[in-house]
Amino acid sequence: MDLSQPLTLYEKMGGAETIDCIVSAFYPRVQSDPLLAPLFPEDIRPVMEKQKCFLTQFFGGPPLYSQKYGHPRLRMRHLPFPITPSRANAWLRCMSLALDEAGIEGELRQEMWSRLYFTASHMINTDEEDISSNTPREN
Repeated sequence: MDLSQPLTLYEKMGGAETIDCIVSAFYPRVQSDPLLAPLFPEDIRPVMEKQKCFLTQFFGGPPLYSQKYGHPRLRMRHLPFPITPSRANAWLRCMSLALDEAGIEGELRQEMWSRLYFTASHMINTDEEDISSNTPREN
């Protein structure tokens, strides 16, 4: 380990094992959330694999997402889905509980949360009143 370089969030959290724990704790909550479930396919496994790659890269680990799928382009990739402030908040609630389950706390949690909160807010692309009850599922 190069001590001249500060540890990344990925390294501080424990790497792939912790990412797996977060994703495994997060998606069952998403699937049971009435605001979020309609945005996701019934077979959530491919989404979970993408999320593992993304979070690994997002928190400073190997660029797995870019290697497999190209640049994340988060906002562009999420534009087909109506993401309202309520849905962003529901996503954050699910993620907060997943971080709890993974044992993420203290300064590390604050650093991670800051990035997650900013990203969730940036994904909002629809006003609450513009959403219909028939939201298509991702294919």
